[in-house]
Amino acid sequence: MMLFRLSCRRTCDCVCGLGRVFGPARPARPPGQRSLEPPWPAVVVGRASSSVVAMAAKPTVIFVLGAPGSGKGTQSANIVKEFGFVHLSAGDLLRAERSTGSEVSALIEQHIKDGEIVPVEITVSLLEKAMNASSVKKFLIDGFPRNEDNLVGWKKVMDDKTDVKFVLFFECSKGVCVSRCLERGKTGGRADDNVASLEKRFVTYVDHTKPIIDQYAAKGMVRTINADTSVDEVFEAVKKLFKNEGF
Repeated sequence: MMLFRLSCRRTCDCVCGLGRVFGPARPARPPGQRSLEPPWPAVVVGRASSSVVAMAAKPTVIFVLGAPGSGKGTQSANIVKEFGFVHLSAGDLLRAERSTGSEVSALIEQHIKDGEIVPVEITVSLLEKAMNASSVKKFLIDGFPRNEDNLVGWKKVMDDKTDVKFVLFFECSKGVCVSRCLERGKTGGRADDNVASLEKRFVTYVDHTKPIIDQYAAKGMVRTINADTSVDEVFEAVKKLFKNEGF
């Protein structure tokens, strides 16, 4: 607890307003008598001040990027369990919105089937809505930003509202990624886990997403994980990285 004393040169209801706040001035003491009380009451500033600071803190964000099938979703789930983050998958949010029958669901459906990137206004609005609904303020956002338009849209709406720590990049060979996606497609029910859609998705990744990763790398904001190995081996590397980053 901290004590601050407010003083005023005048002992009346002066223009500074202290008299109105703290009441009338004390009677003058006899000459030579020492006062054992402060001239004005102490103002107590308690724990509420630290609460205000905490409330003003920006949510922590880590972008999780990599090729289709590189393990972004799998490893994000592991990070959630180990480090208490909230996992927001841009793709999952879009697929969930697609099934609602909303005004934008048909547009989302067509873009996903064609392996194209959904307009950034839709994606950012879904991400912001999910973040606002969460009591935890540490977020893994995977599959975003996928292109320059995504990045510009994020910065325009969310840059001042969040603290992006770094990009977690799962680097994985195309052969391994394709194999994982096709295996997932057998049981996952995802319409885009097929050879035709995967080729389109890889073109999109190479042409549009990889340059975003390179932009962040130039700023020293990319942390690369070799994702060609097993799930457990990849996560061991992830755990070491997150602990080194202070999480």
